[in-house]
Amino acid sequence: MQITANSYYNNSYSFDKKTEQKQENTENSKNENSQETKNENELSPAERTLVSRLQVIDTKVRAHEMAHVAAGGGLTGAATYSYTKGPDNKMYATAGEVSISTTEGNTPQETIAKARQIQAAAMAPSDPSPQDYKVAANAMQMEIEARAELVRIKAEENKEKNEAIKQKDETLRKDDKEMSSEEKASIARVYVSKENSSSFSLAV
Repeated sequence: MQITANSYYNNSYSFDKKTEQKQENTENSKNENSQETKNENELSPAERTLVSRLQVIDTKVRAHEMAHVAAGGGLTGAATYSYTKGPDNKMYATAGEVSISTTEGNTPQETIAKARQIQAAAMAPSDPSPQDYKVAANAMQMEIEARAELVRIKAEENKEKNEAIKQKDETLRKDDKEMSSEEKASIARVYVSKENSSSFSLAV
């Protein structure tokens, strides 16, 4: 499943716009292969305004995805970005996503812990996207189901324990019933003998 940044950029400009999916660590090589960049003096006022806007968007998108990665621990993958080519021929990140593992753990306890981690990762940015909310909601449901399973397992364990105690009691009662009257009398005599011996005292 993916957790993503909000879409900050609206394509309503006439300059050449190019969007590509790239890993963040390949951005430098992409820029090196792109058309030679323009300096600020070569841009019109409108283009300079657009470049400033793209720079702000790029910063927001990267901060959003890095928040996911930082909170996700080992559950998240590397951030992936969509790039937009600005009028200065530079590539700016205008959207992004981070993959996150949403598989269940080996035990309900592990699943609960993982679900909480997923929720934390999804809601880590200051501006969660609709997809982030969806991932967090799915993780919350996973936690609820894991808790229900944990309750079921504990109830089953208690049931087995109670049945074992009941079985033991029934065995003892059965043994008592099957004991002959002579065996019971013998046990009674031993008990009385012990009681009488404990009552003796030595005279000084």
